[in-house]
Order: sequence, then C-alpha cells, then structure tokens
Amino acid sequence: MKFGTQIKQSLDGWRLIGTPFIFGLLLLLTPILLLVLLSFWTQEYLDLNRTFTFANYKEIFSHPVFITLIKRSVNISLFVTASTVLLAFPVAYYISFYGGKRKALLLFLITIPFWTSYLLRIFLWKIILGYNGVINSGLISLNFIQEPLTFILYNSNAVVLALAHAWAPFAIFPIYVSLEKIDRSLLEAGRDLGDTAVRSFFRITLPLAMPGIIAASLIVFIPTIGDYVTPKLVGGTEGMMVANMIQVQFSKANNAPLAAALAIVSLSIVVLISLVFLFFNRKYLRRQI
Repeated sequence: MKFGTQIKQSLDGWRLIGTPFIFGLLLLLTPILLLVLLSFWTQEYLDLNRTFTFANYKEIFSHPVFITLIKRSVNISLFVTASTVLLAFPVAYYISFYGGKRKALLLFLITIPFWTSYLLRIFLWKIILGYNGVINSGLISLNFIQEPLTFILYNSNAVVLALAHAWAPFAIFPIYVSLEKIDRSLLEAGRDLGDTAVRSFFRITLPLAMPGIIAASLIVFIPTIGDYVTPKLVGGTEGMMVANMIQVQFSKANNAPLAAALAIVSLSIVVLISLVFLFFNRKYLRRQI
C-alpha cells in the first residue's frame, strides 16, 4: 500500500512538472541541435550546401585568426572571472559579517547598477577611459601626464575592466548567500581553540564559502566568453573576442555555417571549463569532509 502511494505521488509530480519541463527542454535543445546541424553545412555564395562536412571546423582550427580569437576570449573570460570574484568576495564578506541591520540596504545598493541599461554602462566606460575622458582629463589637470594616455581604451584591459564592473553584482550575491549559511558557532569554536582570525578564515570561512565562489565563477565566466557588445564598444581590434567574429560571420559575411561552427566550439570550451570548475569544487569539498 505504501509502495503504491509513493508511485502515485511520483506520477502526480511528473504530471505537474512534465509539460513545462519538456517545453523548456525543447526550447533549450532545439536551437543547439539546429546550430550543430548547420555547422556541418557550408555556404557557397548565396546558396547553402547541405552536404555533411567538417570543412568549417577544419578552417577554424587551421586559421590563425580564429585560434587567436578563441584563446583571447578564454583568457579575457578567465581574467574577468578571477578579478570579479576576488573583488566581490570582500564586499560579500563585509555585508555578511559586518553588515548588521544594514544588510538589506547594502544589498539594495548593489542592485542599483541594474537600474540602468547595460549598454549605457558600457558607453559610460568609454567616457571614463576615452582620449579626452575623465581619467585623462584628471591626470592632465593634476600635471601627472602631459598627453592623454592611449593604452587604457580599445584593448583587452578595457574589456576586462568593463566586464568586471558589469558582472560584479552577479558574483557578490552567491558568495554572500554561502557566507550567510556559515554557522557562526564554528568560528567561535575556532577562536576558543586558539585559532587566529586569519587561520580561522582559511580553515573555516573560505572552505564553507567555496560553493558560492564556484557558483559566482560560473555565473561570470559563462556569459563573459560570449559577450560581443562590450568588446565592440571598448575593445577595438585588440579586444575583439570570438563572439564578435560569430556576429560578423552571421550578419556581414553571410556565412552562417562557419558562425555556427564557431559557436559550437565556444560552447564546447565553456562546457569543458565549467566541468573542470565543478570537478575541482567537488574534490576540494571531499578533502574538507
């Protein structure tokens, strides 16, 4: 009787979530499957050759431009992820441990950047970093430099700075949630046993906050590698990423199969690096247990 009740409850659960689950799965898988299929075709002038071929993938891995863009995209995304998480952790730590009654207010203030358009925020970085921007004008007025600096805009550094600023709130929140779940009595026990604040941080706080750090890293890394708006506005030729090439191939070059192959390669790299993140996270947590 109990077994039959469990089966009935399971069926009722599947009836409840089955339709939206299948619908969501189709919405996610169908575009990816179509993209994979398109990547094995070729573009011949205005006609689409539907003959199965690996020509697009061979071109990607044999052309130095594509290899350079892929490497640059991965490097920029990893650097943005590392810098964003390193900057977000102290903010989340302060709010969680020292925010007190101001926690809600501080979290509210972090959401303020979302009130403005993402595109507008990137344009503001152009104003700040530009040839006659805020930084150059300020340095010249203080007589630190004689001529405006040209290396702070239209390069990879500008892309990293703009992306790190844009994704910082997304890194702060998951880290804050992990820090909030830490039992404060563990820290008190560590202090009672003679742990210093630094040692307690590395032995208790940081390991227990690791799931939030990994989540923040994935949240920042995955969309960053596919960003093409920021590199186009502040990156210039030196900050161009693989997503910009995908956009060019789809729109201007009229080579959708090659763009689809580039997208699949980028997606594969994201999946691979994400799995590496998760693997090391599980291995780290097992060691702590």
